[in-house]
Amino acid sequence: MTSEEDEIEQLIRDFFHQNFEALRLETSHSLAPEVKETALSQVLIYWMRLNEVARRVTDTEVALNLPEQVSPRGRKFRIEGVVDMVRENNRTVMYDIKTHDAEAILGNLETYKKQLNVYAYIWQNLRGQQLDETSVISTSYPEVVKDAWESGDETLLANELQRWNPLIEVPFNLDHIGETIQDFGKTVDAIEDGLFFAPSQDKLQSKVPGTKTIFAVNVCRNCDARFSCRSYRTYALGLSKAVECNFEMYFDDIGDDRERDDWVIAALDVAPVSSTLDELA
Repeated sequence: MTSEEDEIEQLIRDFFHQNFEALRLETSHSLAPEVKETALSQVLIYWMRLNEVARRVTDTEVALNLPEQVSPRGRKFRIEGVVDMVRENNRTVMYDIKTHDAEAILGNLETYKKQLNVYAYIWQNLRGQQLDETSVISTSYPEVVKDAWESGDETLLANELQRWNPLIEVPFNLDHIGETIQDFGKTVDAIEDGLFFAPSQDKLQSKVPGTKTIFAVNVCRNCDARFSCRSYRTYALGLSKAVECNFEMYFDDIGDDRERDDWVIAALDVAPVSSTLDELA
């Protein structure tokens, strides 16, 4: 790497650790060292692969806001989002950064298209700004990139980065924007009315489009409400119907061994020294 690249990488590391410490102190939550290092590597790899795009960004973290919307049941709501913009050579591109896999994004493109259509509508109709393209940037890198990164082989990493395409163009079309906004309103009504319908067992056992993992692992294990979800309870207990009495087995399903180790290490990392010593006494 050149001296400039070394300097930028060090700045990224410094900013990452500063932000991490600020968030840790603010929330009292931490990450296991391995998870923290993975997060940092994701930022560094993103810079290595997409620094040309990052250097061209003219507006960062642009806040978009669609206020005073009304749901089908008469509730007021607003839609908000944050994007990055590149304006050059009389062309404007909107980028929405996601931590999702590129394959998962491509497999669920309609969902991302609806979100970016709303952002495009806000940018063009409310702000009166030109927009030529909308794209999603996937910062979640493939396993081959991870392996190359961990190997320390710069040539191998460069080759794998070149093969990886984290830029996904999402064509926008504002013809059905009214229907999309109405769908947002229906979701608002469902939340406010307490209408939460758990996915079926078939859904939990099916693969998420574009990925090799099932819905229960890809989605449910990242959901804080899973322990009050009858459908997930059935999946976690591995039975054909929910078993109400076996709570210990159910609540113990907090992920695989690595996820459990990460949770324990992170908890110990933020535990006050005095309280830890008291437990050992």
